[in-house]
Amino acid sequence: MSTDALFHINITNAAYIFAAILFIVGLKQLGSPATARRGNRMSSLAMLVAVLATVVGNEIMSWEWILGGIIVGSAIGVYSARKVEMTSMPQLVAIFNGFGGAASAVIAAGELIRLINEGAVIAEDVSITIMASVIVGGVTLTGSFIAYGKLQGLVPTRPLLMPIRNVINVALLIGMIASTVWLVIDPSITAFLIAGGIALALGILVVIPIGGADMPVVIALLNSYSGIAGAATGFVLGNNMLIIAGSLVGASGLILTRIMTKAMNRSLMNVMLGGFGVEDGASASGDEETRPVTSIQPEDAATMLAYAQSVIFVPGYGLAVAQAQHQVRELADLLKQKGISVRYAIHPVAGRMPGHMNVLLAEANVPYDELKDLDEINGEFQRTDVAVVIGANDVTNPSARTDTSSPIYGMPILNVDQAQSVIMMKRGMSAGFAGVQNELFFLDKTQMLFGDAKDSVEKITKEVKDL
Repeated sequence: MSTDALFHINITNAAYIFAAILFIVGLKQLGSPATARRGNRMSSLAMLVAVLATVVGNEIMSWEWILGGIIVGSAIGVYSARKVEMTSMPQLVAIFNGFGGAASAVIAAGELIRLINEGAVIAEDVSITIMASVIVGGVTLTGSFIAYGKLQGLVPTRPLLMPIRNVINVALLIGMIASTVWLVIDPSITAFLIAGGIALALGILVVIPIGGADMPVVIALLNSYSGIAGAATGFVLGNNMLIIAGSLVGASGLILTRIMTKAMNRSLMNVMLGGFGVEDGASASGDEETRPVTSIQPEDAATMLAYAQSVIFVPGYGLAVAQAQHQVRELADLLKQKGISVRYAIHPVAGRMPGHMNVLLAEANVPYDELKDLDEINGEFQRTDVAVVIGANDVTNPSARTDTSSPIYGMPILNVDQAQSVIMMKRGMSAGFAGVQNELFFLDKTQMLFGDAKDSVEKITKEVKDL
C-alpha cells in the first residue's frame, strides 16, 4: 500500500473517531431539555463529518455530486424543521425512520448487484448481512409509512385485525428464511427480490393490527430497526462509521422502546401481537356519553387559581395542538408572583412521544426545575390545591387503576384525582386516544372548562390580573 493511500485511510479513520465521539456526546446531551439543542447540533456536525469522510476518503464521486447531495438534503431538512409543527413531529420521525431503512436496503442492494455483475465470490457472511439489511430495512420502510398513516389519520387508528393474519405472517417468515438460505447458497437477484418483497409486506402486516395509541412505541421500535439496518449495511461495506452510528441508533431506539412500554405497563410482545385500545370495528371516540359533568367559565377558574397555595399544570396533546405553552407559562409566572407554588407534571407518554411536552415547555422558557416526571410528582397531588389538566386524557384516567376491562388498565397514570380540585381543559367530551372515556371528568372535584386551550388560558390570565 502506498504512503498516500495509507495517509488517506488514517485521515478517514481519524474523522470517523471524531464523528463517533460527537455522536456519543450529542446523544448523551439529548437526554436533557437544557442541553438537547447543543446535542442536536453536535450530532448534526458528526453526520456531516462522517459523510464527507466517506465520500472523499473513498473517492466515490465528484465534488459536484457531493455538494449537490448535501445542498438538496440540507434544504429538505431545514424546510422540515421550520415548517413541521411539534404536533406532527412523530409523523416526521416515522417518515425519517422509513427513509433510513430504505437507504440501508438500497445500498445493500447496490453492493449485491455490483458483486454479482463483477462475478465475485460472495462470502456467506456478506450474503447474510446483505439480507439482514434488506429485510430489516424493508420492514422499517413500510411499517413506518403505516405508522405515519395512523398518526396522520390517513389509516384508521383502530387495530385492523385481518383474518388468519398469524398464518400469513408465519408463511411470510418461512419464505423470508428460505430466500435468505437461497441467497447464501446461490447468490442471485431473484432471491434478493423475493426477500425484499416479503419484508415490505411484513412491515405492513405487522403494524396494521396495532392500535393508534401504541404508535409511539412502534415508532421507537422502528427507529431501532433503522439503526440495525444501517449497522448491517456498514458490515456489508466494511464502513466502521456506519456500524457505529447504526449501533447507537439501534441501541438508543431499544432503550426508548423499553422506557415507553414500561411507562404504559405493557410488554413489547403485547404491543406487537395485539392492538392497544379499541377492538376492530369499535369507535375510536367511544360510546356517546350522557353522564353529567360540572362546567365552569374562565373567571371561575381564575378565582380558584388566584386563591390557591399550590398548583400543578398537567400538559397533554391538547396543549400541543393549541400551541398554548407560552400562555401557560405567562399564567404560571403570574401565579408565582402571587406567592403560589407552581409545578408541571410530565407523563412519559404525554403527547405523542417521549419528551414531547418537555420540548414544548422548554420552547416557552419554562424553568427546567419545575418540570417533574411521574415518579417525582405523583406523591404531591394530594397536597395540591388545584391541578390544571390541559388536553391530557389517558394519562390522567383513574380507571387505569381499577377497571380490569379497560385497555389502559395497569398503565401508570398521574394522580390528578388526588388533588383537592381539578380544572380540566378540553374542547369537548371526546374519549382519549385509547378510545375510552376519562372517569376524571365525572368526579365531584373536577370542573370542566370547555374551549380552545390557548384561548381559555389567555382569558384566565386576564381574570387573574384583575383579582
